[in-house]
Amino acid sequence: MKISNRLKVAVGMTLVASLFVSGCGNGNASGQNEGNGESAKPAAAKAITIKVANYFAPDHPQNVALREKFKPLVEKNSGGSLKVEIYENNKLGAEKEFYDGIRNGSIEMGIPGLIMQTEIEKLQVGELPFLIESFTHAQKVFQGPIGKELTVDLEQKHGVKALAWSANGFRMFSSNRPINQMSDFKGLRMRMPNAQVFLDLGKSLGMNVTPLPLSEVFTALEQKVVDGQDNPLASLRASGYYEVQTDVLESQHIFSPNMYIISNKFFQKLTPEQQKVVQEAATASAEHEWKLMEESYETDKKFLQEHKIKFTTPDDKFRDEMKKSVQPMYEQFYKKYPWGKEIIEKIQAEAKGL
Repeated sequence: MKISNRLKVAVGMTLVASLFVSGCGNGNASGQNEGNGESAKPAAAKAITIKVANYFAPDHPQNVALREKFKPLVEKNSGGSLKVEIYENNKLGAEKEFYDGIRNGSIEMGIPGLIMQTEIEKLQVGELPFLIESFTHAQKVFQGPIGKELTVDLEQKHGVKALAWSANGFRMFSSNRPINQMSDFKGLRMRMPNAQVFLDLGKSLGMNVTPLPLSEVFTALEQKVVDGQDNPLASLRASGYYEVQTDVLESQHIFSPNMYIISNKFFQKLTPEQQKVVQEAATASAEHEWKLMEESYETDKKFLQEHKIKFTTPDDKFRDEMKKSVQPMYEQFYKKYPWGKEIIEKIQAEAKGL
C-alpha cells in the first residue's frame, strides 16, 4: 500500500508541475500579444508580385491601359493575393533584355512587339508590309483564330505564354525632310527594328536601314546619326521624336501588334483561380488599349501638327508604287515558308466585307 500511495503522490505532483509550466507558457504568449495589441492569428500570406515590363513611354496607351485596367483588375479580383508593378520605358531593359527575362522567369510579364519572330517563324506574318488594311481588320486577325495560330509555337519553344494581343498601330515614316515620292526614299538613313521584314522593307523602298533598339532612337535622331524612324504616331508623340523630326509620311506601311506575355514557369506556380484572374485582366486591358490606340490617332496627329510636324498623305500612285516595290518580299516568303501563302490568304480574306 505504501508503494502504491507513493506512486499516486508522485504522479499527482508531476501533473501539477506540468499544468503549472503549461500555464506559465500561455501566460507569457498572452502577455506578448497583449503588449503588441494583437490577438493570436496566423500570419497573412505575402502577395505575389507581377512585374510587367515594356518599352513604351508612361503616357502611351499601352501603359494607360495597364494602369486603368490590368493592375486594378488583378489586385481586386485576386483578393490582394497578387500585386502588379509596371515598369515602362525600358526600366527593366530594352525589348530583347526584358523578353529574355520573361523567358528565363526573372521577369513575370511584359508587352513586347514581335521581337521573337526570328525564332518563332509564324509571327513574321504579323508584320508583313501592306497586309493589314484597318484597325477593324487587325483586331479580327489578331484576336481571332489566326492570332492563336501565329502564337502556337511560342510556349513550346520559348516557355512564354501569350495572354492577349494588343495594338502598337500603323507605322509611319518620320524624317528630317519631306517624303513625297519614291525617289525621296533613296539614300534616306532610316532607323527600323532589327527584324528581317523591316530590313527587307527598307531595302525594297531604297533606304539605308540602321537597326537600333527603341531606347537609342531619340539620341540617334538628335545627333543625326539617322534621318528618320518608323513608328505609329502614338510613339512619335509619347517618345518626343517630334522634337527632332520635321515630317511624317502617312504611309501606314505596316501594322505592328504587341502581346501581353507571361513567363509560363511563373504562370504555372499560380493557383487556377489566380491564373484566371490574370488571363481575364489581360484580355480586358488589351481590349481597352485597342480602343485607346485607335481613338488617339487624330488627337496625336493634331498635337504633332501643332508642334510643326508636316504631314504628307501619299496619293494612290505613290501608295501603289510602294506596294509594288515590296511584292518580291512576299515571293521570297512563300518560297522560304511553304505554309505562308495559306495564312496570308486567310488574313486577306478577313478584310472582305469590312
